[in-house]
Amino acid sequence: MTDREYPTRPFVGIGIVVIKGDHVLLCQRGKPPNLGSWTLPGGAQDVGETCEEAARRELMEECGLAVGELHFCAHVDTIRRDEDGRVRFHYTILDFAARWVAGEPVAATDVTSAVWAPMDALEPYGLWSEAHRIIGIARRLVG
Repeated sequence: MTDREYPTRPFVGIGIVVIKGDHVLLCQRGKPPNLGSWTLPGGAQDVGETCEEAARRELMEECGLAVGELHFCAHVDTIRRDEDGRVRFHYTILDFAARWVAGEPVAATDVTSAVWAPMDALEPYGLWSEAHRIIGIARRLVG
């Protein structure tokens, strides 16, 4: 069990949609929740850190990439319950969008893979419906 399991309050999560032409950056999770699933890069905001600082830090830590201007995209509430109905994970995720500037993703820290996925062929990645929604918004903002 992690220190974020069975919380007494929600945690702020930060996500970032990085668009490179007609591709989007996806990461394969190396830790729970959703171990092994494909998602957008991101993680928890640290105390004393702005949302944008958290987005940039998480992107650098997970994929070794830096981006230019960030645009607020949307928010997602994710609440995962256990078999007894108790809240096991609770995140309010603030998603940002940015255009790729330079560099290639390298999986690091808590991801096992990072790839440029074609936005018109995301089905093989089994993304959560909210990830599709956020990518669509990001595409309109910065694509």
